[in-house]
Amino acid sequence: MKKIIKIIGVVELLILSTTAISFNFFINLQVAFLSSFFIIIGSAYAYKKMVNSEVALENIDEKKDILDEIEDPYELYDETPINQTPADELDLKAIVIEEKKKIKILNIQDIKKGSKAGVSLFRLVPYLFLIIGFIALKNNGFLDISVYLPSLLLGIIVGYITSKDLERF
Repeated sequence: MKKIIKIIGVVELLILSTTAISFNFFINLQVAFLSSFFIIIGSAYAYKKMVNSEVALENIDEKKDILDEIEDPYELYDETPINQTPADELDLKAIVIEEKKKIKILNIQDIKKGSKAGVSLFRLVPYLFLIIGFIALKNNGFLDISVYLPSLLLGIIVGYITSKDLERF
């Protein structure tokens, strides 16, 4: 935890030192940095919380590898043996019924399960901060896109580093 505080402290001191350049530069850097930093930290924490709760409930769904699922969603390249029965002997109605059973229909339970971390306050509040900060800079005439956009990257990098250290806690 001390390492995280040191990293954030050093970055904030560097950002504060940009007031020597101009207040406009400083305020764009600060708002963009905090916005992207909070988004990364909030997302990491929300997903960690969701995974921990699923593990605690022992609700582990063992399915095929995610890359296999992306590359072959309909199991066209599955290595299970294919029925070698001649075409005229196949019961096509039974095959169609069996294949329809394999199609997953999106239901409310799946939607709730998948959106747990997506609609978490730990994710929504930082995005709200990003939007309000951007609008505030624009309305007050402080917005400088050439400073704001690269500053988002700084927040992403620092957020990634600190979220890696947060995994231990």
